[in-house]
Amino acid sequence: MRVLVVEDEELMAEAVATGLRREGMAVDVALDGGTAAEQLSLHAYDVVVLDRDLPGRHGDEICRDLVQQGSEARVLMLTAAGGVDDRVEGLALGADDYLGKPFAFRELVARVRALARRTGGRTPLRLERGEVSLDLGGRQAWRAGRRLDLSRIEFALLEVLLRAEGDVVSSEELLERVWDERVDPFTNAVRVGVMRLRRKLGEPTPIVTVAGVGYRLE
Repeated sequence: MRVLVVEDEELMAEAVATGLRREGMAVDVALDGGTAAEQLSLHAYDVVVLDRDLPGRHGDEICRDLVQQGSEARVLMLTAAGGVDDRVEGLALGADDYLGKPFAFRELVARVRALARRTGGRTPLRLERGEVSLDLGGRQAWRAGRRLDLSRIEFALLEVLLRAEGDVVSSEELLERVWDERVDPFTNAVRVGVMRLRRKLGEPTPIVTVAGVGYRLE
């Protein structure tokens, strides 16, 4: 899951981003509306946690643009204006959910996950293919009944491959879906990540390399 946190209070933005990363999400941060618009033009996000009152471009304008562009990204408006009229107005703009400040972080995580499940159609909380299974809610993975101790990157790689249902996933798509903007796109991050995942899955490897294209899960 890739999330964009748009919040002009830097300490809060980094706190939210750090917490979501600990929950296994790839997270980018934008501190103003202009930067957010640029990020949205460059990357495909599952969820946008969007502060309404932003410097540069207002959060309302960003939300409208996403709706008009037909973006699949789900919008969670996060703002200090938490009255009924404010919530109704935010939802009328096209936001998918609305959470007032202050908020309980557990609720934020639950809402982000719920919105992500609605992106591109409803996705089951458990993914399976062959001997491999993944519990998205409990963040647990198994192969042939053996529990796998996966890092955030390894878990996310396995999730993307499972969602593809045997189709080939390019290295470029894996980099886009699993890593955030802090990764150098010219590194061998994908190859190393897949190698480590293969090691934990064990032999024979269920991950097939399609030369010059990407990877698929048997």
